[in-house]
Amino acid sequence: MRPLVSILIPAFKAQEWIGDTLRSAIAQTWPNKEIIVVDDGSPDGTAEAARRFSSQGVQVFTQQNQGAAAARNMAFSLSHGDYIQWLDADDLLSPKKISSQMDVLGENPDKRTLVSSGWGQFMYRYHHAKFIPTDLWRDLTAVEWMQIAMEQNLHMQTATWLVSRELTEAAGPWNTKLLGDDDGEYFGRIMMQSSRIRFAPEAKVFYRASGASSLSYIGRSNKKMEAQFLSMKLHVDALLSLENSARSRAACVTYLQTWLHNFYPERPDLVEQFLQMAAQLGGQLEIPRLSWKYSWMEALFGWGLAKQAQVFLRRVRWSCVRGWDKMLFRIEGRKAVGYLAS
Repeated sequence: MRPLVSILIPAFKAQEWIGDTLRSAIAQTWPNKEIIVVDDGSPDGTAEAARRFSSQGVQVFTQQNQGAAAARNMAFSLSHGDYIQWLDADDLLSPKKISSQMDVLGENPDKRTLVSSGWGQFMYRYHHAKFIPTDLWRDLTAVEWMQIAMEQNLHMQTATWLVSRELTEAAGPWNTKLLGDDDGEYFGRIMMQSSRIRFAPEAKVFYRASGASSLSYIGRSNKKMEAQFLSMKLHVDALLSLENSARSRAACVTYLQTWLHNFYPERPDLVEQFLQMAAQLGGQLEIPRLSWKYSWMEALFGWGLAKQAQVFLRRVRWSCVRGWDKMLFRIEGRKAVGYLAS
């Protein structure tokens, strides 16, 4: 009997996209699977859209709005799979995604092996997704993976992972206190319990970039800044618990420096904690600088207003690019998910 794989999908206001997401899950060539959707109190027709696939084996459950992490925890509690495939409600899996990863595991897999895959980003036209390999796209130890991710500011998208039930239970539930980067913190715990990380080169995930509407977008939200800072502390603790080496400490300092601009100058209290953490790690942080395009604005109006202008203009540019892609998507017509096999 082939292992059962549970495809678990938390959904919130995903009426427009969940149909394509479910088609990609149903189209998986791995035959022994279950598909579970947990609608997190969506005010639109997300649950109804998902229930249209009930005849194809999709199970749909609902809960009061509690956030993506709580929806994922509920989905896992309802699942029975030997392996877990997390999938956001607007992303897509290539048809052989799970099969390719199971092939990498082999006939007698080590249940503590974690398997990743490549991923490409798109807005509307998923057939134009860009797959850009990074140093994480290979077999690694958990320590190596975390060091590289922090040194180069890299990550793996949530759906790239295939996780055994044993690893999932050992890591514990998703942290419902984190408003962003909950996936990064969660898979950090998964890695801490893993024996190694294998990369499946034939497996692919199509990740829909949503910009400022993404849970990972911090902006000027104090709650999101505090949640992000908590997640970062947990990341640092996770790596150092595995290997408290000079390289690990240096990687943590680089990680703190990379993210510092999200908190400066709005949250001087958190900036001070960043500086203290870096000092404890044997490093020193530099106050963030704006790009040369905004340096004149900083001189005239100060760092804070210049940063706001930078963020605003980036959002305008993103909105224009996204709008153009949406228009082309409608002109070309909705492509069938079956093309993903190519």
